[in-house]
Amino acid sequence: MLRAILLSLLVLLSSTTSASVSTWPGGVAFIDLGAAQGTTPVARFNGKRVLVMNEAGQWRAVVGVPLDAEIGVASITLVDGQSIEFTIAEHAYPEQRLEVAQSYVSLSDDNLERVGRERKIIDGALNSWRDADFNDVHLNAPLRGRRSSSFGLRRFFNDTPRSPHKGMDIAGGAGAEIVAPRGGVVTSTGNYYFNGNTVFIDHGQGFVTMYCHLSEIGVEDGQHVAAGMAIGAVGATGRVTGPHLHFGTYLNGTAVDPALLLTD
Repeated sequence: MLRAILLSLLVLLSSTTSASVSTWPGGVAFIDLGAAQGTTPVARFNGKRVLVMNEAGQWRAVVGVPLDAEIGVASITLVDGQSIEFTIAEHAYPEQRLEVAQSYVSLSDDNLERVGRERKIIDGALNSWRDADFNDVHLNAPLRGRRSSSFGLRRFFNDTPRSPHKGMDIAGGAGAEIVAPRGGVVTSTGNYYFNGNTVFIDHGQGFVTMYCHLSEIGVEDGQHVAAGMAIGAVGATGRVTGPHLHFGTYLNGTAVDPALLLTD
């Protein structure tokens, strides 16, 4: 039922004009840029280029809105200097409290240094840009299992506040196969302190998906993958309380709620 409501919101947003678009922190704004003629328009939000797709003969900018975005009027900018406004509405996210090994809360100097190095690699993967044509931004499920509505949760680990949860947790037994939700290029793989074994897939135009806590990685950096291709298996590596897939979706370097993009 929740998925059906979210998909209805996605359709509603994608059919509105730029003057009436409204979304929320962690959401996706679909902004009408006019008839799809000539080359693909270039649009930016907060200085970052955003995905533009040709949807049924109309150019649409697809903008990821940061979780820390200010409430109120925002805008994207086109290369000719034109600005198009949209509204960011309030949205409340609940809290989540988890118990993990204290070493994942109070980091040693060595682990702090490691996390700093890894952050640069992760940021590079999440902010990659590759030209590609789009007529939708739909994703198939990377794993069949119970999905949490945990995106945006204000998290406390061992009662210590940490950054909000920026993905969807999908339940799965250890070793369950994880597949690519649409075609793309593997931009990075590795084992990270918090994320464990991780895969990043670049789908083009700053649309990136991330898969964390894997027991094993089944693809290599630079590899082209098709929708439905196996990329790894469910595990419990990194900062976790048990086996599951942390599934992240990113637009213009910004984490957005995967539930808004999944079609099944």
